[in-house]
Amino acid sequence: MFSGNSETRKRTILDELIFLREWAGNPLRTGAVSPSGRWLARAMAAEVDANDEGPVIELGPGTGVFTKALIDHGVKPERLTLIEYNADFCRLLAKRFPGVTIIQGDAYALKSHLDAHAITGLSAVITGLPLLNRPMEQRIALIEAGINALKPGMPLVQFTYGLQAPVPAQVGKFDTRRGRRVLMNLPPATTWIYSRD
Repeated sequence: MFSGNSETRKRTILDELIFLREWAGNPLRTGAVSPSGRWLARAMAAEVDANDEGPVIELGPGTGVFTKALIDHGVKPERLTLIEYNADFCRLLAKRFPGVTIIQGDAYALKSHLDAHAITGLSAVITGLPLLNRPMEQRIALIEAGINALKPGMPLVQFTYGLQAPVPAQVGKFDTRRGRRVLMNLPPATTWIYSRD
C-alpha cells in the first residue's frame, strides 16, 4: 500500500506518461508534453468563487490537474462540467472525480455543448487549452462563447507560457487582465482573466 505522498508521486509519473503518449499521437491537439504543475493549478482555481452556486466549466482538463485544484479550492464536484476531446482522458477523469459531469467533445464547440446540456449562468470557465495553436479568430470565438455564458463579472481563466495575453481584449465584448505569473511552473506561466461587467 502506498502512503499519500508515494501515491501522489506515482500519480504524477503516470500523468506524465499519459500526457507524453497523447502528445506524441497528436501534438497540436494535446498542446503540452506534460500536465500543468500544481502551483499553476492553484493560481487558476483561486480566481473562482467557491461560494457561488453557478456551474463551472473546465475546457481541456486532460488528467485533471486543474479539476483537483478546483475541488481542493472548495468547488463542489457537482458544479463541475469538464469538456474533454480525448476519450482516454475522459475515462481517467470519470474514475478520479466522481460527481463531476464529463462531456467528450470539442471544447471549441462550447456553445453547442452548453445548449445541448441546458447549462446556463456560469460562475467560471477554466481553460487549459493550447490557444496559441489556433488562429486568432477561433481564439476570440471561444472566449466570446465563454463570456456570453458567464454571469456578469464572472471570470474566464486561461493561462499561457508567453508574456502577452493569448487573446487581447475586444472593445465592447470583453476585458482582459493579467493574473498571476507562476514561476514555479515548468515552463513559467501567466494566468489571464477575461470578463464582462
